[in-house]
Amino acid sequence: MEIQQEKAEAILMNNVTSVNLLGFSNLQSFKIPFFSLLVIIYCATISGNLLIMTLYLVSKTLQSPMYFFITQLSLCDILVTTDIVPTLLLTVLYGGSTMTLIGCIIQFSFFTVSGSSECFLLSVMSYDRYLAICNPLRYNSIMNHKFCVMSINVIWLVGFIVMLMYVIAVFRLYFCGPHIIDHFYCDLEPILQLSCSDTSIIHKQIFIIGALNGLCPFIIIVMSYVYIVITILKIPSNTGRHKAFSTCSSHLIVVSILYGTLIIVYMFPTEGHSLILSKILSLSYTVVTPLLNPIIYTLRNKDFKEAFHKLKLV
Repeated sequence: MEIQQEKAEAILMNNVTSVNLLGFSNLQSFKIPFFSLLVIIYCATISGNLLIMTLYLVSKTLQSPMYFFITQLSLCDILVTTDIVPTLLLTVLYGGSTMTLIGCIIQFSFFTVSGSSECFLLSVMSYDRYLAICNPLRYNSIMNHKFCVMSINVIWLVGFIVMLMYVIAVFRLYFCGPHIIDHFYCDLEPILQLSCSDTSIIHKQIFIIGALNGLCPFIIIVMSYVYIVITILKIPSNTGRHKAFSTCSSHLIVVSILYGTLIIVYMFPTEGHSLILSKILSLSYTVVTPLLNPIIYTLRNKDFKEAFHKLKLV
């Protein structure tokens, strides 16, 4: 009888079947311009990242480890944008959107896989730049095709494992409401706020997983660039220093934008800034950053420009 009663209570508690995403609910007269801008950004993001992947596949001059990693970064950006923007467009157009709880968790899952993979991918790209600048004689022997493919497989596997750990923790909870998420997509913290279970243990697990997932790649990136800067400063000529720095400047810009936004959003307490500011910051790394990445890597890169011109002539 006690077991049946506990099951009945669990069913009653687990009564959140759908959630309402409020998004940017107070846009009023700016709704149509904002919606149009998002559609343009979404189309440009998908087109730009697909172009990078296409150029890599058809151009022989781009068959190097760094460009291979850039295509994987483009894949991450496409996944993030495709996962988040359609829901965002609905919330803007209709002043909110409704999603099933399972759909909400699935959206968070795809976001976690792509976001986690992107962090580790940027760390591998920083190691690639470290080898190219600090140890060029061993670059080809270390950064070979086998290493590149293996590292990408490990990166996506780690992203999947991180996502699985989060999802397993979420599915252990009972959800009793509220049914409202004051955001434009399903992030982990808003999902936990729907639960009536004790989430203190899960918050500790999240902190540990998030710290490992974010800090490990960041430490690799910082250490790589410390050695890169030291090596560049030892180059006697200004031309040589400029040429060496230009090979990693695009990657450094992308890392700064991504980690700068993530630190502000996730490291600082939510009480420190308003909900609208949190949404704007989230908008920057889910919508704006995937648009900027292909622009940064193509406009500043001679090889991509040449490959694009050759593609137009075909």
